[in-house]
Amino acid sequence: MRVNRNSRARSRAAVGLSALALAAGATTAAGPAVAQPRSAPAPAADCSAAYRIEQKLATGTTWRMCWHYESEAGLVLEHISYQPPGEAAPIKVLSTAKLAQIDVPYDDGSVEYSDLTGAGFGQGLVDMVPAECPGGSIKTVKVPEAWDPAHANVKGLCTTTRSRGHAYRMEADTGNKVFQQQGKDLLIYTVNKVGWYEYITEWRFQDDGTLNMNVGATGSLSPGDYDAGDGRGWPLGKGAKDYATSHSHNIFWRLNFDLDGSAKAKVEQYDSTVSPPASGAEAPSKKTTVTKVTKELAGDAKNSRWWRLVSNSGKNKDNHARSYELVPGATTKYLGRAFTKHDVYFTEYNKCEQFASDNLRNCGAGHGKSVDKWVDGQTLTHPVVWVNVGFHHIARDEDQQPMPVHWQGFSIAPRDVTAMNPLTPPELADQNGHVQPR
Repeated sequence: MRVNRNSRARSRAAVGLSALALAAGATTAAGPAVAQPRSAPAPAADCSAAYRIEQKLATGTTWRMCWHYESEAGLVLEHISYQPPGEAAPIKVLSTAKLAQIDVPYDDGSVEYSDLTGAGFGQGLVDMVPAECPGGSIKTVKVPEAWDPAHANVKGLCTTTRSRGHAYRMEADTGNKVFQQQGKDLLIYTVNKVGWYEYITEWRFQDDGTLNMNVGATGSLSPGDYDAGDGRGWPLGKGAKDYATSHSHNIFWRLNFDLDGSAKAKVEQYDSTVSPPASGAEAPSKKTTVTKVTKELAGDAKNSRWWRLVSNSGKNKDNHARSYELVPGATTKYLGRAFTKHDVYFTEYNKCEQFASDNLRNCGAGHGKSVDKWVDGQTLTHPVVWVNVGFHHIARDEDQQPMPVHWQGFSIAPRDVTAMNPLTPPELADQNGHVQPR
């Protein structure tokens, strides 16, 4: 939600006035990176120390990456690699990862915002206090093209670690021993203020190789939007006089993979179908088929469907091709725009294509401004993945005041990146493949 309804059709300059007290994003930063001692040298991320994040988690996994900050997209992570225990060298995963748009249409049709490219998301980076980065460090981010040059440096990038509960639990065959491990994560996040909203952009790197991308919306409900008397809002406050306007948040991420150091990868789609029980069978049967995605695709998630990005150059110790699987999060798909009608897009890499809608780059005459226009039949050799997760916000009494965080996001999970569970205890290291009870 934004400013008073009478001024919803605000210009970028008007947003800038509301952000003068905010420090905004940058391509440079200061402050030491988080570093952990290691037993043997490993290739560092391709950046200077000020822009490097390297964290060895308590379970033995090390994540390495670079970062920079863009004036519209905000935080961008680059050269992301993962090195679990037992791997002699880091395994490259992503070349770049960033937000690609936050599209916010209002239910009454009066307005629609592109928060990244038109409403000052990147410029709205805010300072964090130590209490909201528990156990971690807050890096200073400097802005390019800051709307308020006098406040161009923001203590706005938190890196910390956090426990997530059980990574696994298994009783030994004899029943007198329990193998269990508590998982650890590296968290990297920023807070960006857009109008009354504050977006927490969180990147969570698990010690088992899983990456979680989430955006949480918090802040305040706009005091100027309590006028949805047309059935599209929800009554807040005493009685049924003031109705908060409902709206959607359609959030896009852009992932450029770099599996095993190669931009070239294969895309595969898996679908499973269930058939009634065959004669004499106790249960229905389920068959999974794979479709090679060789051309650009606008894909829709459905029950028993998933996709994976497969390395063209790397295999694990079992001689299986490394890959990462897309794991969708909860979503409410918005059908009002062509670019929001699909859950995932696979497009052939084009440096000019940076934002899922209202793309700011000049890509030449006739080149579309949104991701749906870029799915035009090109062969996929260097696929870029665009993920769309929607949330329909119908306000409630509990959204006041302040508004609790509501999250939306997805994950990518390793599939055959390592030959075994990367956190396998030494006593079970020989149990790979068909395991006999012992």
